[in-house]
Amino acid sequence: MFPFAVDEDEVSQLIELVDGVLFSGGQDIDPKEYKEESLGEIIKLCDKRDALEFLMLKEALKQKKPILGICRGLQVINVGLGGSLYQDIPLQHPSEVNHRQPAPYSEPIHEVSLLEDSPLSANLGRDSILVNSCHHQAIKDLAETLKPMAFAPDGLIEAVYMPDYSFLWAVQWHPEYMYQKDENSRRILKAFVDAASQNHLTKA
Repeated sequence: MFPFAVDEDEVSQLIELVDGVLFSGGQDIDPKEYKEESLGEIIKLCDKRDALEFLMLKEALKQKKPILGICRGLQVINVGLGGSLYQDIPLQHPSEVNHRQPAPYSEPIHEVSLLEDSPLSANLGRDSILVNSCHHQAIKDLAETLKPMAFAPDGLIEAVYMPDYSFLWAVQWHPEYMYQKDENSRRILKAFVDAASQNHLTKA
């Protein structure tokens, strides 16, 4: 866990200390980061976290660290690389898919389809999985350097990766809530840990 440092040199030093970077769930990203006006009170922000995590992403990519994004983390990666978001799914992309389930979050709520030949499909050996869902924002315009790995039934992108990079995956759902009884969640987390371990061995 990093402090709210916004000095580029400090963040660079912090990234040097770790073997991988996990961008976790949390508050909404300020729409000004993708050149939009805020929809108002439904948007919950943390400016300090935005500033920190965009610097972290820049430095992690520069230092070629393995990266995993979860929920907000997927959105940080997409916006940080030039993409945009639906600020509120019910208002801007209404559908019958439940993207904001009540607790317990360890239970799946909808299916996602995995793209053939994607790293996620190869890792899980499946073409679809059941996932939980706890978000009201989602990718609208995908950053040019990212590729999709999974879609919800309503067409929203649920997972992405960066081709030609050692390891950058991001998912819209929360495998950390499901891993204790869901093999797919364990495989996703293990893929990140394995990449970070390899990074550590390379540094050594």
